[in-house]
Amino acid sequence: MSTQIGPDAVSPVALESHRRRERGISVYAKIFDVPEQDVPAAFATRVGLPFAEEQLHAAGGAAWTHPALTQRDRDIAVITALTSQGVAGDRLDTHLRLAQQHGLDKDALTALMALLAIYLGYPRASLAMETVHRLFTPDTPDTPDDAAHHQ
Repeated sequence: MSTQIGPDAVSPVALESHRRRERGISVYAKIFDVPEQDVPAAFATRVGLPFAEEQLHAAGGAAWTHPALTQRDRDIAVITALTSQGVAGDRLDTHLRLAQQHGLDKDALTALMALLAIYLGYPRASLAMETVHRLFTPDTPDTPDDAAHHQ
């Protein structure tokens, strides 16, 4: 006996792809604290539609939902990855704020940066630490490099 899919039926592969995309939208809505319906358009505007769709499908996979990792674990992993690549700015800010929401305070993030300095090197860890410090000390004046860029 064969099972045929009618013209209006959705294949199991297409259905799972749709579900994965929807999970990705949900993940990014939480990361960026925006309504789910705004995520696809915001991503498409920022990086173009093809890349945005890849991001949404990737975020909908097991990496962001597997029960073996807590959200706090994921925050530490992402912050470590970004720090190792020298990424700062809004990308690091976003993940540091998420980490804060998931229980990582200034002491924990400072300890993480001290550990990362040993393994990644001080230049990258100190760049990330400046971001941590700025996040938890909002009245921090610009660094000399920042001040030069604002003139």
